[in-house]
Amino acid sequence: MSTTSDSKKDGGFMETVRVIVHALLIALVIRTLFFQPFNIPSGSMKDTLLIGDYLFVSKFSYGYSRFSIPFSPPLFSGRIFGSEPTRGDVAVFKLPKDNETDYIKRVVGMPGDRIQMIEGVLQINGVPVKRERLSDVMQDDGTGRMVPVKRYKETLPNGVSYETLDLVDNGFYDNTQVYNVPAGHYFMMGDNRDNSADSRVLSQVGYVPFENFIGKAQIIFFSIDDHTPAWQVWTWPWTVRWTRLMTWVR
Repeated sequence: MSTTSDSKKDGGFMETVRVIVHALLIALVIRTLFFQPFNIPSGSMKDTLLIGDYLFVSKFSYGYSRFSIPFSPPLFSGRIFGSEPTRGDVAVFKLPKDNETDYIKRVVGMPGDRIQMIEGVLQINGVPVKRERLSDVMQDDGTGRMVPVKRYKETLPNGVSYETLDLVDNGFYDNTQVYNVPAGHYFMMGDNRDNSADSRVLSQVGYVPFENFIGKAQIIFFSIDDHTPAWQVWTWPWTVRWTRLMTWVR
């Protein structure tokens, strides 16, 4: 006697399933072709990006490779609709060592470039990059003690400017060999120069193939104190970094 009622329930359930499936498919298309969210887990890009920043990365900026698709299935090689990164871009890429781990760094070296660090100054093709000293910033040294950190404004040959931090003088990678960037590869560095595993560490990161690029960091849509989990919404009034919300990554 309850056939009509059961049919309505079954129809309502199937409609809910269809709505959920459609929503997931739309989210998958957006994530694959347009924008993918990322969060910053380390301080290697301070002060440009902070631990606790959540940002959107545009997938279409550099075209699409197999790494643009969730789980990176080997459906094709190379890139489709590829557009090369610009020197100075902040980009997310798959670590060449395992093709699985996501890294975010700044593009400083293009294919064919010679890159070197001499006394903490970036050299591109034998020419030191323009560097201007800014006021120091105060940072936690890891023990709760606030200490001054040197800050610089770097300007690349194409005019792109950004800030870098110099935690210590004569850091381990302040003086390096000359790196000859191979064709089809890029040299990536973190803005927090003494606290960044990047292309200067050939055994860990090295030169990044164009195919490994996922996208360009575009906008910070959320940011919260790095000691507070984002799900603790009751702390947001005083832990969210309100001034960083909806700011462009430069």
